[in-house]
Amino acid sequence: MALLQSVLRVLLGGFFVLVGAAKLSEQISAPVSERMKALFVQFAEVSPLKMFGCQPDPLSYQTAVGSLELLAGLLLVTGPPMLQEISNLLLIQLMMGAILTLAALNESLSTCIPAIVCLVFLLLLHVGQLLVQLRRWSDSLGRRL
Repeated sequence: MALLQSVLRVLLGGFFVLVGAAKLSEQISAPVSERMKALFVQFAEVSPLKMFGCQPDPLSYQTAVGSLELLAGLLLVTGPPMLQEISNLLLIQLMMGAILTLAALNESLSTCIPAIVCLVFLLLLHVGQLLVQLRRWSDSLGRRL
């Protein structure tokens, strides 16, 4: 189980590093960068942040999301266990926000599938971490008795 978690963590972390970097740099792919800019104009209009009275600037929104994805992806792969868990939770929240944003734009299910798949894998990683912690806790309890 530990090997599966490690592989999943590295794959997810690498994916989010690449996706975050693509949102931050035109040098990775100029056409993708232009498409991202256009998408974030739409995303800013229906952003979940509007529930809190905040209307994000599309470029700032793209930069913030890309930075969070890049940093959380790096920490998911290379960080200590506590930061890996925090990164995973942050990415889960970002994916839930992405799904809500796409739903608010009335996008098709096929458009939502990448975010849903990422969310499922992040949740699997989180549940796996919880099970490992529960096992350690129960083992330490057994030694005390």
